[in-house]
Amino acid sequence: MMKSAARTIQRAAKNVKEGLLGLVYPRACYGCEASMAEQEGYLCQTCNDQLRPIKQPLCEVCGQPYSGDMSIGFRCSNCADRVLHFDFARAAYKSQGLARVLVHRFKYNGHFFLAALLGRMLGEAVKDPRIAITDPESDVEWILVPVPLHARRLREREFNQADELCRELARLHGLKMVNALRRTRYTRRQAMLDRTERLRNLRGAFVISSKVRERKMIAGSRVLLVDDVLTTGATASECAQTLSAAGALKVVVITVVRG
Repeated sequence: MMKSAARTIQRAAKNVKEGLLGLVYPRACYGCEASMAEQEGYLCQTCNDQLRPIKQPLCEVCGQPYSGDMSIGFRCSNCADRVLHFDFARAAYKSQGLARVLVHRFKYNGHFFLAALLGRMLGEAVKDPRIAITDPESDVEWILVPVPLHARRLREREFNQADELCRELARLHGLKMVNALRRTRYTRRQAMLDRTERLRNLRGAFVISSKVRERKMIAGSRVLLVDDVLTTGATASECAQTLSAAGALKVVVITVVRG
């Protein structure tokens, strides 16, 4: 608990430092560090133009984008022969160039201040009309659930990137965040495994936290499962299966980038 509090204070101090520097020095682009005006946002126009938003056509299940002209929904080769337990996945940007660099800096280099930018980038994913978080005709709320890290991995990395993205998205859109999932096994890094190994590596690795289960906080809700990147969808599918078993009506995966 003390270590967790210390990490929170450290992140807050770093973010305050970034803010104070912005008062003394010209605001810098988070991509190239070029000076820019406050009203320009987090990226200069040159860096912003490097991002590759995901648009139609895309796989209606995993969100993999494709070039060409397709007017009907389709299921890509990654999904065609698999049972995926989420309803669909939607990423905001392709994992290329600057978008990939920003995610890696945030996730592995401890650049916590990037949460604000990446949270806004993630917000592009919820504009998918299938999500419709502001649908006035629906009385079923969307809740945000971050993909969890194992306690050992959390100690190694010192923060969970999905948690930070969830908090930013909750603040921007007024959604409720629930830490519903717990990772029970310390698994090998998914990026180092092929698709078959990824599925085997994650089997049974997630459970609903005891407090959430006792209060039935997932039952009857629509869940936005949040992570930084989607590749094969193995992690998201295992999480979604656990959430569905707890009574989630729908599980949609949203990520900043699609690998």
